[in-house]
Amino acid sequence: MSNDLSDVRFLTVAEVADMMRVSKMTVYRMVHSGELPAIRFGRSFRVPESAVAAVLRTGVADVG
Repeated sequence: MSNDLSDVRFLTVAEVADMMRVSKMTVYRMVHSGELPAIRFGRSFRVPESAVAAVLRTGVADVG
């Protein structure tokens, strides 16, 4: 398993919201609560696609 960042695909908050079928605000809440890991680039966040897949696989116990 490589830690090379070139292998990681990052998604925008809008892309994550679309994949999860939730609002962008819900994604921001998940990022700020630590439920969904993200990296901040300037004023925007990018979420690793693998983190989104993990959340979708395991489910979210409490969203809201």
